[in-house]
Amino acid sequence: MKNIQLLNKIAKCGTDIFDENYAVAENIENPDAIMVRSAVMHDMEFGDNLKAIARAGAGVNNIPLEKCAEEGIVVFNTPGANANGVKELTIASLLLASRNIVGGIEWAKTLTEDVAKQVEKGKSAFAGCELLHKTLGVIGLGAIGGMVANAAISLGMNVMGYDPYITAKAAWSLAPSVRQASDYVDIFKHCDYISLHVPATPQTKNMICASSLSQMKDGVRILNLARADLVNASDLKAAIESGKVASYVTDFPTEETVGVKGIVAIPHLGASTVESEDHCAVMAAQQLDEYLTCGNIRNSVNFPTVSIPRSGNPRVCVMNKNIPNMLSQITSVFSSRNVNIENLANGSKGEIAYTIVETNEKASEEALEALNAIEGVFGVRTFA
Repeated sequence: MKNIQLLNKIAKCGTDIFDENYAVAENIENPDAIMVRSAVMHDMEFGDNLKAIARAGAGVNNIPLEKCAEEGIVVFNTPGANANGVKELTIASLLLASRNIVGGIEWAKTLTEDVAKQVEKGKSAFAGCELLHKTLGVIGLGAIGGMVANAAISLGMNVMGYDPYITAKAAWSLAPSVRQASDYVDIFKHCDYISLHVPATPQTKNMICASSLSQMKDGVRILNLARADLVNASDLKAAIESGKVASYVTDFPTEETVGVKGIVAIPHLGASTVESEDHCAVMAAQQLDEYLTCGNIRNSVNFPTVSIPRSGNPRVCVMNKNIPNMLSQITSVFSSRNVNIENLANGSKGEIAYTIVETNEKASEEALEALNAIEGVFGVRTFA
């Protein structure tokens, strides 16, 4: 029996993935795996059985990735599962940034007499601009950014995109009319709207700051449905005050950004759709099930993607430091014992490597001890 602990409410269509070989609940101690959405795990103590954590969403800043890697705990996320929900809110944000819709709605709530007459008299205070023929710069062209770029083309906007790490799949999915920017500065200089779709990392923190804002067009409108840390709030507010930035829409409100004129703060609703929550839950559960039952890794943020279709052969999965001569040492453990390797897959991610070895017979306890004794190996699991 494998035990799955839920730190947040997870859609039932996801937990239903687990069959009778699993126990799934919130009050499980020392689980084999954890499913989480927004619960902060940095101060958690992990039990000896914990093998994996699945985040039902894309961002993993609530999970201690380095600690997990050191302890051999594979962390999964669900990239793309909530992409459509975030894309749709981004399109809504383009309109919220263009017209003072929120201000107009709040003003309309105050009207009590001669409403139609007051509306016609006062509506000019909330006028804005149209999206047609404006230029949108999309920073980050992954699952969400690519969909936003294509949707903006359909709205009649000109679109520039920049992503130094774009994948071939993402590039092929872009509309032909999306123009590739040469760098961030190219986006800053030429775009009327800028939409951020990159993860929060030390490299991207405060990417929108006084320096980058100074390179933008006067009256630029900025959308941030990625992470609050991407934008320096103090510098942004100064730019709004000066008129450099016409409006800022964010899905990540902070103490510095709520209640500020020119800022529309949405309470993190990007993935808050029934469909997004279902897709994330199912994807997270499927990845956990595959890892726990056969050792395959897909969509991990701290371990490489390595998988082999199940053939029925016994398999051994090895976690090790990504250093020279590791693979040869692992395979020699089997060959020196006249065990034939039927299938093998290996991959690395930063300082970590992961190897799946399928053999013609079950690995002996002595062979497993030899694998664990290799310097740099920090995890060995077997599957019959």
